[in-house]
Amino acid sequence: MGEVVNLNRVRKRVAREQAGATASANRAKFGRTKEERASEESLNRQSEKVLDQHRIEREDQS
Repeated sequence: MGEVVNLNRVRKRVAREQAGATASANRAKFGRTKEERASEESLNRQSEKVLDQHRIEREDQS
């Protein structure tokens, strides 16, 4: 006779393994280092600053 297997445990183990694989793929796809985030934020601030410097302010004629 074969070994008795608890199917609920097997299903949960398989679900955990699949969730782990999905999480790993998401980390590779979306994960960024702190340096990358800081660099992007710095570039965004710099570009906003340049745009604000070239903004033409108009007086309201209401």
